Amino acid sequence: MIVAFDFGITNTDLVIKDQAIKYLSVPSPFDKKNRDFNLTEKHVIEILESLDINIKAIDSIGVTGGKSADLPDSICDIPITKINEIDAIGKGARSLYKMSEDSALVVSSGTGTACVHIQNTVTNHLGGISVGGGMLEGLSNLLVNNPHGTEINTLAIKGDRKILDIMIGEAVNEIGKLNAEITAANFAKARSASDHSIENISASLCNMVGEVIGTVAYLNALLIGSNKAYFLGRTSMLSEVKKGIDARLALAGVEGIYHENRGFGNAIGVLETIDV
Repeated sequence: MIVAFDFGITNTDLVIKDQAIKYLSVPSPFDKKNRDFNLTEKHVIEILESLDINIKAIDSIGVTGGKSADLPDSICDIPITKINEIDAIGKGARSLYKMSEDSALVVSSGTGTACVHIQNTVTNHLGGISVGGGMLEGLSNLLVNNPHGTEINTLAIKGDRKILDIMIGEAVNEIGKLNAEITAANFAKARSASDHSIENISASLCNMVGEVIGTVAYLNALLIGSNKAYFLGRTSMLSEVKKGIDARLALAGVEGIYHENRGFGNAIGVLETIDV
């Protein structure tokens, strides 16, 4: 049995190869109350035990993300292979999407967002932003006292962000070829809006996070001369965030590509690295 870990700030994802491939996810074992993001051998063992995984049946473990580089080189006599997160993103995307391009953009959006350029066999970090699921859940907790992204997304589906956002068509007559329905200013109407419903706030918030991610994605796609952006991570799995991403990508003629298992992309990259 091979176990691949991706330690995110919010979730820890596992891809397990035994007789079949299994995809599992648990809340990351970090002490968020004390802002302690250290990772220990004990944490790894506790996760395996909580998932009823027989440690004695494991032949090798691969890890990436978080402070996984601080883990020992073996746990319970099982060798630990530590994979650079950018390399894991590259290998995971290539495997998941069966990429044939020599040059491609991968956008890994979890708690934060990283843009990675795959060029032949080389993977380069183009840069990242601190906007992602972490910001969505943090701001939603401050604004509507709910820190759960999936619940905020469900509320957003029922809301109308135009109650709080100003559209270009409302603010100006014309800006180039931009559609009148494109956002001119997120939350700008909140200065005087009387309807501050949780649903509308959630809709505006999910859209804003998506628009920022989408803007950074299309700028990096244009930078490397690509018209596609391949997504990894869980943030784009929130439908209302994804709408915001796609709306921004469309401005530059960039297509967002989304695999159903993209939430496990980094862990898949770890498995691809150690399963030789």
